[in-house]
Order: sequence, then structure tokens, then C-alpha cells
Amino acid sequence: MSDAVRSWMEKYIAAWTTNEPEDIRALFTEDAVYATRPNDRDPWTGREQIVDRWLAARDEPDEWTFEWKQLGTDGDLAFVQGFTHYLGDRPSYDNLWIIRLAPDGRATEFTEWFMERKF
Repeated sequence: MSDAVRSWMEKYIAAWTTNEPEDIRALFTEDAVYATRPNDRDPWTGREQIVDRWLAARDEPDEWTFEWKQLGTDGDLAFVQGFTHYLGDRPSYDNLWIIRLAPDGRATEFTEWFMERKF
């Protein structure tokens, strides 16, 4: 597993847990694009919009658990498979993330696929 991907994922999970704007900002370059689905017509564009939209849609830390593994890399692209289990009556999701990392370890692009898991 790439150390850069592991480090980024650890920081992502920490930001997801804290919902602190500085933790979220630290993940992304100034001009990053965060797509909540492939071919997103309205991606979150720029670090500040990413922070704002993340916080508007935030999950509280006691509402979920997350497991992940790195599927591979191709140059600056990382492929991550995850499983988000929401507690209570909320559905849980299988995830596929594609993350483009800058040399400094921050993401320039993030695209997620999420599919509701039927138990």
C-alpha cells in the first residue's frame, strides 16, 4: 500500500470524524474538485466550496463506521474500496473512490461512487 494513500485516507477519516474545517482543508489543494458521483454535473470546486458542502452534508462521528482497502495506484491516481456502515435505520454503502494526489499529498481530484448495500 502506498504510504501517501494511507496517510491521505487516515487524514480523510480524521476529518470525517471531527468535521473541523481545517482538517477538511488540509486534504485538498486550493483548486481541487470533489465529485460525489462520476460525471457529476455540480462537483464541489475549490477547497472552500469543498469545506462548505462537506459541512452542509456532514455525518456525525457516532453515526457511522468505515472500512477500506487500497485497490491500486496508477501514477498519481489511487483507487480505494470502502464500506460505510451507518448506524440506526440509515442504509449502508459500498464505496469506490478515485483520488488524484498532488506531490505534496493533498488531493487535486476526488470522485466517489456509492451503492446502497442490500443486506
